[in-house]
Amino acid sequence: MTYDFSDDEDSNPSGETTIRELIERRLSRRGVLAGLAGMALAGKAAQAQAGPSTFTFKEVPHSNDATHHVPDDYEVQVLIRWGDPVLPGGAPHDPSKQSASAQALQFGYNNDFLGIHPLPPGSTSNDRFLLVVNHEYTNTNLMFAGIGEGREARLRVDREQAAIEMAAHGGAVLEIAREGRQWKVVEGSRYARRIDANTSMRIGGPASGHAKMKTSADPTGAAVFGMFGNCAGGETPWGTWLTCEENVSFYFGGEAAKHPEPVLAARYGLGRTAYAWSRYADRFDLAKEPNEPHRFGWVVEIDPYDPAWQPAKRTALGRFAHEGAHHAVAKDGRVVCYMGDDSRGEYVYKFVTSKPWNPTDRAANRDLLDEGTLHVARFDEGGKMIWMPLVHGQGPLTAANGFADQGDVVIAARRAADLLKATPMDRPEDVEPNKVNGRVYVALTNNGSRKPEEVNPANPRARNDHGHILEITPGDGDHGSTEGTWDILLAAGRPGVDAGTSYNPAISAEGWLTCPDNVTFDSKGRLWIATDSGEVAGTADGLYACDLDGPGRALTRQFFVAPIGAEVCGPTLTPDDRTLFLAIQHPGEGKGSSYETPTTRWPDFKDGTPPRPSVIVITRKDGGVIGS
Repeated sequence: MTYDFSDDEDSNPSGETTIRELIERRLSRRGVLAGLAGMALAGKAAQAQAGPSTFTFKEVPHSNDATHHVPDDYEVQVLIRWGDPVLPGGAPHDPSKQSASAQALQFGYNNDFLGIHPLPPGSTSNDRFLLVVNHEYTNTNLMFAGIGEGREARLRVDREQAAIEMAAHGGAVLEIAREGRQWKVVEGSRYARRIDANTSMRIGGPASGHAKMKTSADPTGAAVFGMFGNCAGGETPWGTWLTCEENVSFYFGGEAAKHPEPVLAARYGLGRTAYAWSRYADRFDLAKEPNEPHRFGWVVEIDPYDPAWQPAKRTALGRFAHEGAHHAVAKDGRVVCYMGDDSRGEYVYKFVTSKPWNPTDRAANRDLLDEGTLHVARFDEGGKMIWMPLVHGQGPLTAANGFADQGDVVIAARRAADLLKATPMDRPEDVEPNKVNGRVYVALTNNGSRKPEEVNPANPRARNDHGHILEITPGDGDHGSTEGTWDILLAAGRPGVDAGTSYNPAISAEGWLTCPDNVTFDSKGRLWIATDSGEVAGTADGLYACDLDGPGRALTRQFFVAPIGAEVCGPTLTPDDRTLFLAIQHPGEGKGSSYETPTTRWPDFKDGTPPRPSVIVITRKDGGVIGS
C-alpha cells in the first residue's frame, strides 16, 4: 500500500539479478513486447463490450473525480465508515469531538484487508458472516482540523491526537448480515471487536523469548502491546484471521545509526519516523527501547469466533513488510502461507508448517504456525524457480554471519534472504494461490528506482513505474514443493504509451491498469485486481477482472473506479459471487488536500465533514452474479 510519505523504500543493497531483468529477457524472447503494445488499442470500440473475455459487464471508463463509479446495472452501499460505532457504548462519529476513548470503540482508519468468515462456523449460507478488517494507518491531515498536511502534520500532533491515531490502527471484527438487497452491521454482536496499537498479544514461534525481543516493559520477550501498519492479510483452513504488519518502521523515532545494531536497523528502514508517537510513549523511542521495533513486522493470528482468545504474533513466518499471508494446502496436508515483502527490491516468501492441519479438531491447529520452514524465492532464467529454506545452520545462516539461532533468522529475515541470494522484486504485494487452477499469483506493484545500468539491454524500460503480475506453477502441482516454474501474466501500463506493456491483444481503452496490488478470485477461479497507483498515470485507482485461461487470458476489464486520492483494497466475494466487498482507503489523499479543503468529501459529501475511509458493498441490481 502507498503511504503519502512513501512506503516503497529501498533498503536492499543486493546486487542480484532483478526480476525486472528476467521478465524483460523472457518477454523479449516471446516476442510480445513490441507486438502487443501496437495491437492493444486496435478495434478498441468493438472490443470494449465484446471479445474473448468471459466477463460481460460494461466497462467503467477511466476517470479521476470526487466519487466512485460502477457499471450501470450495479449498485454500491456503504457498509461502515471510519468513526462508526463497533462496540457497545461507541459514540456516533463527530470529527470535531474526537478522543482516544471514543475511537477505541469505533471503526478505525484506512481499512485495508477484508476477510469473511461464515456464521455459524462451517455454514454454507451467503447471508451472514464475520467480516474482519485491517486498519493500516492514519492520514493526520484528513483526520484533524488545523494540522496541515504531509509528514510534518503527523509530527506535530499533540498527545491526545497521537493516542487517537494509536486507537485508529489495528483491526476490527464485525458481524454482518444480508436483509433483502441490503447488508448491515449487526449491532451488539458478541463477536464485535476492536484491536489496536495497545491490545495485549503474545509472541509465538522461534523469536518468542529471544534476547532481541526483550524490553524493559517485557523482560520475557514473549508479550507485546498492539499491532499497526496492518496491510493485507489472509486466513487459515481452521478459520482464523491472519493480519499482516507492513510498514512498521515509520512509527519509531530516533537515529538508526545510533541503534545497537545499526546494520539491522538500516536494513529494516528505521530512522525515518513519520509519526509523533515516540514523543509520548517511550516504547517508540529507539534510544530508550531499541528492541521494540523487533516486536513488529509480523503476521498476527486472531480468532474472529473467540473474542477472548489472545492474538498471537507468528514469528516463524518471518519479519518484514508483510503484504498478505494467503494459504494453500500441500499434498501431504501441511499448510503453506505465501507472503510478499512490500518494498522495492525485496522478496517473495512462503512458509510451510512442520505438521499437517487437522480438519476435524480445530483446537489441534492452535499453534500450528509456530513450527515450520520459511522459504524465499529465487526466479531463474528460462522460467524455473526454487524456494530456498531460511533455516539456521544451513548454508550461510550461521553464527559467523550473525545468526546464533532460528530466532535471529526470522527477526532478520531480510538479511538471511540476502545471503541466500534471493531475487529482488518490484514491491511484491499480494501473493495468492488460486484454489481453482492451483497456480500462485504475485502482484508486483512498481519500482521506479530501477537504474538503466541494472536493466538487461533487451529491456525497453529502465523504470517499472506500472508493475506486473507473475504466475507461479508449483512443482508437481504441490504447494509443498521447493521447485516450480514462473511466467508473466501481464505487464501493466498504458499500451501504446508506456513501453513494455503486455496484455491480451483484445485489451480495450478502459481495460489497461497500473500498479496491481491486492488480488482475489471468484468461484470460477477468475482474477480480480485492485490497484494502488497514487494516480501515477493521472487516473484513479480501480478494480479490474480478467480470465486466467482460454482466449480471454490477461484481458483485463475495468469494473470499479475509486474516488480521487483513494486506493482500492481487500476485494472479497461471497462464495456465491453475488456480493463484492471492497475497502476504500484514504479517499481525498494527495498534495494540498486537508481536513478543511479535501479534494473529496466521499462518502458523506457533507459540508465540514472530512472524507472517511469505508467498506462498501457492490451487488447487481437484479441480484445476479458479479461480473457474470
